[in-house]
Amino acid sequence: MYHPAGNGNLGTMASRTSGKGSQSTAGTSRQRAGRSGGAAKKAAAKKSPPRPAGRAPARKAPAKKAAARPAGGARRAGRGLAHGVGGLFRGVGRGARGLDPAHRKDGLALLLLGVALVVAAGTWSSLDGPVGDLIRTLVTGAFGRLDLVVPILLAVIAFRLFRHPERPEANGRIVIGLSALVLGVLGQVHIACGSPGRAAGSQALRDAGGMVGWAASKPLLFTVGEMLAVPLLALLTVFGLLVVTATPVNAIPRRLREAGIRLGVIEPHPDEYAPADHGEYDDEWRQAPPARRRRASSAAVDPEHAEEEALGRRRGPRTAPADAAAGREPDAVDLAAAAAASLDGALLHGIPPTPVVADLSSGISAEAAPAEVTVPTARPGKRKSAAVPGVVPDLTKPAPEPPTSGLPARAEQLQLSGDITYALPSLDLLERGGPGKARSAANDAIVAALTNVFSEFKVDAAVTGFTRGPTVTRYEVELGPAVKVERITALTKNIAYAVASPDVRIISPIPGKSAVGIEIPNTDREMVNLGDVLRLAAAAEDDHPMLVALGKNVEGGYEMANLTKMPHVLVAGATGSGKSSCINCLITSLLVRATPEDVRMVLVDPKRVELTAYEGIPHLITPIITNPKRAAEALQWVVREMDLRYDDLAAYGFRHIDDFNAAVRAGKVTAPAGSERELQPYPYLLVIVDELADLMMVAPRDVEDSIVRITQLARAAGIHLVLATQRPSVDVVTGLIKANVPSRLAFATSSLADSRVILDQPGAEKLIGKGDGLFLPMGANKPVRMQGAFVTEAEVAAIVQHCKDQMAPVFRDDVVVGTARKKEIDEDIGDDLDLLCQAAELVVSTQFGSTSMLQRKLRVGFAKAGRLMDLMESRNIVGPSEGSKARDVLVKPDELDGVLALIRGEEQP
Repeated sequence: MYHPAGNGNLGTMASRTSGKGSQSTAGTSRQRAGRSGGAAKKAAAKKSPPRPAGRAPARKAPAKKAAARPAGGARRAGRGLAHGVGGLFRGVGRGARGLDPAHRKDGLALLLLGVALVVAAGTWSSLDGPVGDLIRTLVTGAFGRLDLVVPILLAVIAFRLFRHPERPEANGRIVIGLSALVLGVLGQVHIACGSPGRAAGSQALRDAGGMVGWAASKPLLFTVGEMLAVPLLALLTVFGLLVVTATPVNAIPRRLREAGIRLGVIEPHPDEYAPADHGEYDDEWRQAPPARRRRASSAAVDPEHAEEEALGRRRGPRTAPADAAAGREPDAVDLAAAAAASLDGALLHGIPPTPVVADLSSGISAEAAPAEVTVPTARPGKRKSAAVPGVVPDLTKPAPEPPTSGLPARAEQLQLSGDITYALPSLDLLERGGPGKARSAANDAIVAALTNVFSEFKVDAAVTGFTRGPTVTRYEVELGPAVKVERITALTKNIAYAVASPDVRIISPIPGKSAVGIEIPNTDREMVNLGDVLRLAAAAEDDHPMLVALGKNVEGGYEMANLTKMPHVLVAGATGSGKSSCINCLITSLLVRATPEDVRMVLVDPKRVELTAYEGIPHLITPIITNPKRAAEALQWVVREMDLRYDDLAAYGFRHIDDFNAAVRAGKVTAPAGSERELQPYPYLLVIVDELADLMMVAPRDVEDSIVRITQLARAAGIHLVLATQRPSVDVVTGLIKANVPSRLAFATSSLADSRVILDQPGAEKLIGKGDGLFLPMGANKPVRMQGAFVTEAEVAAIVQHCKDQMAPVFRDDVVVGTARKKEIDEDIGDDLDLLCQAAELVVSTQFGSTSMLQRKLRVGFAKAGRLMDLMESRNIVGPSEGSKARDVLVKPDELDGVLALIRGEEQP
């Protein structure tokens, strides 16, 4: 027989036995087995998962367990309520940590001010209620007679937090000083009131120094007596006063003298400067010799930045150094330091260094080396040191502030050929930009997110610094030993998810550094003004006329380029990415820095609206070209001009146009005898094409041949091209053009294929537009990410108006179709002049160039209609033949009168 609560085997054995003794023994065995089986089932119920719903439990729970369930439910409800309240407070705490540090400090100051008001109400007046009783118990019981001073101290601390929130390092000093001051004063007050003890009652303690005074004086009275307790408490008071005022003992006489000078009690010495406002310790006190462990931190500094910190990152004002003022001659050390400082400034901002002699009077200010901090890596137990304040250093190179005064006078009156004087536009016509934004809480949050990603994926890497640019911030990541770079690049999507930004670009490695760069866009972008870049070039005294401003790179330095060294550049990007702003900055830079005798320009604007602001400037060699057919002819004229220049270079034995111009200005080159030619220096010739795709659609073969010849040969002749297009495809930017245009400037593109066409590498498809670009100059392996400079329409109008007022443009007549060709074609018209005028009027008014239409409308044969169409093609009225398709009409209806006058040989209206 099987018992439900017992073991089945025991039940079987019991059923086989006979007799009372056996039955009783079996019954006892069943009971024991039932108890042990119940315990085993309870243990199994705790560990094993619950039974399925279809099966009934083997045994019902006792009645006592059912009665105990309400207590367990109440316990669980209480625990859930406690967890909810705790989560609410933790959420509030996390929100408080997310506040801006300035708001947290202001909130603390306001809290202290509110506490001061409440304490003042309780101590200075009889505040009724529980709050008044609490204040009298706590404040008066603790401070005794001096409870009236407590609100004043709280208000002073709140005022200091309002006025100096940027000095958190002094909070510890203030706390220590005030504590020592309060203990010393209350101890002396307690002794002066008879030193009542706790047995005298709470009222006696309140009438003396309170509990604080009793605690400060009682140990001294018990150990050394009253005769020594008072002087010791007085010394403690003096110590607290010195710490609070940040006054070392050796500076007390000087501070007293300065106080006397301020009060008018003491007359200052004539050679003595006005007293300074010392809010902290003096420089000689604060700059103590570093400890030995500072040597270990110096090894962790990047050598490049260590040299910059040792020599000073910024050039000081042009004042004589102390040694020179003392009459000492500069030795080799001074010369080396001055040269290093000059080179440092040059390398820092990408500008040529000034001569050593000019920088001998520059003050070299060595900044104090920052203390060593440790940055946690992904693996526990490892640390990487970085010599910067904070967790991750800000390695952004500070842009130099443009000098507000003291600049050398610019060449305002430049003598051109003849008696013409030309004044360059002033840089004051261009707006000044504010200082670059510094480290923010968003940078620290991204550093924490990157560190968390590396930790989660178990990558031994750490963020060791960052450089903040106008558009993006580049975070430098150093890898641990035996860690592949591919492990970082494989986390691109995870990093983008962690920082909540899809435009994450990884550079592996950063050029010149053993680190991987992660570029993440800033939430607050900055505007880079053209005037700031040009002022830096003026401050560096680089007066080359072909130096143009591009923008500001991701490291915080300004980007400038010399077009003669590029020597040709391709600018490409999608619509709205910043190409037009870049072209405006290039032209405006040349107008500000170059005279018409230095640089002449050919502007091609097929869109007709981009470059109209520069119409009439004296630097133009021809009016702005808007017709693609005439643009092709202008490029062919540039090829002829290049050949003429090379003829002169070959005849006089020079290899570059700069050498030829220098020889002509020095009078070393003269024209051959019997020649009426007067040698003049050749100006630089800059050809800017705003939309190359439109030219390649109209006359692809002619345009490509001219561009290839110019880019192959024109560098030594002083002719340079700037080609811009918004369709960087292989049919526009052909292989020959790419091979001969070495410098590229890529703005945001719509696809990876377009980026490869421009840069021959990916990257441009991840740019964020509005001036964010990649600059790849000739000879560079990696492009430089930068934010393009911006110039407003008002600034351009002011510069252009200044140039127009100085000089009128002088155009060349041979840039477009010559007169000899026109006269030859005019003879071919013959008796078909009236018929040709009718055909031209018909084609232009209908904007449809078809030979069959001329046959029907003019009632002429196919031969006559074909001849009329050829005559109109020679006069740029219609485009070339494209098989059976209608020809493109190149003349608008509002230009019809000029076309008819050209056909008749009359003066154009």
